[in-house]
Amino acid sequence: MLLQIFDVEHGACALLTCDNGNRLMIDCGHNATMPWRPGQHLARLGVTKLDMLMITNYDEDHVSGLRDLEVNVRVDWLVRNTSVSGSTLLSLKSDTGAGSNIKHLASRIPAFVPSQNPRPGFPSVTWNVYNNVFPEFDDENNLSMAVELTINGVKFLFPGDLERKGWLHLLMKNEAFRSAVKATDVLVASHHGRDNGVCEEIFDILGCSPKIVVISDDCHQYDTQKTVQFYGSKAQGVKFGQKTRWVLTTRCDGEIQFDFSGRPYGWTHCSTHPHLQIAA
Repeated sequence: MLLQIFDVEHGACALLTCDNGNRLMIDCGHNATMPWRPGQHLARLGVTKLDMLMITNYDEDHVSGLRDLEVNVRVDWLVRNTSVSGSTLLSLKSDTGAGSNIKHLASRIPAFVPSQNPRPGFPSVTWNVYNNVFPEFDDENNLSMAVELTINGVKFLFPGDLERKGWLHLLMKNEAFRSAVKATDVLVASHHGRDNGVCEEIFDILGCSPKIVVISDDCHQYDTQKTVQFYGSKAQGVKFGQKTRWVLTTRCDGEIQFDFSGRPYGWTHCSTHPHLQIAA
């Protein structure tokens, strides 16, 4: 199995490819500079079907490759925060304006009825999703869907763009989410490492102590992105050869891969430094 966290600038896109060929994608952002789009990437691999797409956040940078994805592959299952309807989504975006792929998502939501297709299987993988519900929250970030993904016993958490208020509310009401957060091995930093995605309580009170933190971002667009030192202080760290890293960023490290092929536990390396490998 292989989990790839792609360099999609200040956005999000990850792909899990299982041994049986089934594929699960978390968000579908794109990189305009390279350029790189998720649908074209799959097409180049000869893939015509994506078994599951999970959308963690209803902002354009998490879905900017959606149209391209649907042009190139068939998406069988869509997993999202179902408390937000298509019309509600457009209403939430009325102040800031909806991007073209958010509009496309809103129009496509009624077409995705999971029961029409068999639930896809991902061997040696379990997943759970957690989210606050509309109208308890009426902002896209705190309506993010957090994805708990366990691959061969290694626990990943993709919290979308949750902000502190949303973190605390979800933790308070959901015991399973508290357990998932506490057990996290690899934390993908909320809101691309911006400080409004930081929830210190998950570390200082709950006891979350990830081996490593991953930030999916590009150049520092905002002062509020500068949280690498904070996250580094909360991670255990892992060794790349003789060097220990606590935080990986797509900005500096490019595509980040977690390779589980032929090993009892996950292994990870940065594509820009493929000679460096660590046991996860």
